[in-house]
Amino acid sequence: MSQTSQKVGGLGNWAPDSWKGHAAAQQPTYPDQVALDGAIAELGALPPLVTSWEIHNLKAQLAEAVRGERFLLQGGDCSESFADCDSDAIASKLKILLQMSLVLVQGGKKRVIRLGRFAGQYAKPRSADAETRNGVTLPTYRGDMINRAGFTAAERVPDPALLLRAYERSGLTINFIRALIEGGFADLHHPEYWELGFVANSPHAADYMRMVETIGESLRFMETLTGQVMSDINRVDFFTSHEGLLLHYEQAQTRRVPHRTGWYNLSTHFPWIGERTRALDGAHMEYFRGIANPIGVKVGPAMTPDELIDLTEMLNPENEAGRLTLIHRFGADKVEKALPPLVEAIRREGKTVLWCCDPMHGNTETTRDGIKTRRLTNIMRELESSWRILGEMGTHQGGVHFELTGENVTECVGGASGVTEADLTRDYRTQLDPRLNYEQSMELALLLARLMSQAPAKPANP
Repeated sequence: MSQTSQKVGGLGNWAPDSWKGHAAAQQPTYPDQVALDGAIAELGALPPLVTSWEIHNLKAQLAEAVRGERFLLQGGDCSESFADCDSDAIASKLKILLQMSLVLVQGGKKRVIRLGRFAGQYAKPRSADAETRNGVTLPTYRGDMINRAGFTAAERVPDPALLLRAYERSGLTINFIRALIEGGFADLHHPEYWELGFVANSPHAADYMRMVETIGESLRFMETLTGQVMSDINRVDFFTSHEGLLLHYEQAQTRRVPHRTGWYNLSTHFPWIGERTRALDGAHMEYFRGIANPIGVKVGPAMTPDELIDLTEMLNPENEAGRLTLIHRFGADKVEKALPPLVEAIRREGKTVLWCCDPMHGNTETTRDGIKTRRLTNIMRELESSWRILGEMGTHQGGVHFELTGENVTECVGGASGVTEADLTRDYRTQLDPRLNYEQSMELALLLARLMSQAPAKPANP
């Protein structure tokens, strides 16, 4: 019997492969269907990368963020590469997110949800299906799990074997992060473990070290007072996320689990739908409506209030807190006009969502030399505007979504380190979108801490 004919509770004829009956945007064309079917079958038989109880833990924490009791920090690479699956790169990303979360906890006096944009972010939507160089036209590079970045016909052919390699690299990344955290890497008694050597002279180093010293003194005071070591803070929860773009891959890791109802995407804790794939009648919406994970949706300037309400009803029909996060990305010049009507529609219809600001994607630009970049001033401006608008409209900013790296790259312009357009070529590594470097990320964390410290206390049930 086909999966598609199985009924799942109130979801009608939904199944992991029912998306195939809908128009699927941003999907590659595989020339070898037999190889694709074999890869999907193998992925479906392999162990899951995450567990259902981890997924429910994240959903419960996101529900607390909806109530203003937690704050979501989501960050990581624009697009991961297989080549960067090494211990130093993974540890650096973990370090910067831990450092940023420490700043937010200290400034906002709230627990922080740490959600890495990695361990599966191997595919990216593209604006064109083909790329032309020197008169030669080839399929667009869509990420390491689909095809290869080299500009030859063989490298640009979508290869199902890369699905399995993406699974393996994701598993290696998740397991290394788990090992680090379980081994005490995230122990608040030892935040010096998180230091990145090249930032000793950062303009923010002194501010950060003062925070570390203050937290250390507080811990020592409490432990002296109680006569016990606070061992329960020697680790933190850490979750993974990626854009659920390539539906063959998502389908393959979607399954039922013992003692729970419904279907779970066990390739990640938190998949999201991108701006280019959120058509209400499209394949991605069909797939996402049936999984039990907490999910996100990118929301841009083209979204209308009526469309947003239809989207929330389709993806969160039970109006469950923690189920749906709206990751809004308008751009600094459009947020003042675009965000308020959407917030008002959600308020008017009584929809339960978490507002999460992505100030990166709406502020992407290309320099005169043809280099993609983002300006930190615009990123900060959109973040501050969103924070103010949501507060004035009776709700709150519950999280942020950043493309960042722990490396000392020069991909975004501005910040205390003084990166200029002329500096971009010095250490520009990303294959797709520009990322914040360490100092720029810390500058945003310090801004967020200030905003959080100024925010009025939220009622338990807003």
